[in-house]
Amino acid sequence: MKKRINKGFTLIEILVVVSILAILGALIVPKIMDRPSEAKVVAAKQDINSLVAALKLYKLDNGRYPEQDKGLQALVGGQGAKSYLERMPKDPWGNDYLYLNPGLHGEIDVMSYGADGQSGGENFDADLGNWMQ
Repeated sequence: MKKRINKGFTLIEILVVVSILAILGALIVPKIMDRPSEAKVVAAKQDINSLVAALKLYKLDNGRYPEQDKGLQALVGGQGAKSYLERMPKDPWGNDYLYLNPGLHGEIDVMSYGADGQSGGENFDADLGNWMQ
């Protein structure tokens, strides 16, 4: 019986496989890289919706939304005041959510300035607000 000796892959075969993997990586990686940024936008929109819901409960109990100077902190309560939120969330980029009463787009505005933390911007730097929902 003859023994077959397996010598492994040739250099050409290895180079072809590495080239194919590099091409696939170049096509797939850019699509995957935007996913965390998209997830942060979705999380910010959900936080804004939760804040607006808490503000509506506050209005139901108090007959008005919190004054501008008290801001969203009025929802956390303290010293006998009713609490509508366990804690005040930060936006996914680590900034405070903004609250305007009266709002520019409605009775109240709750917003985040997006990834850049500044007014305006495009794509993931764009502002997010309750009037956009």
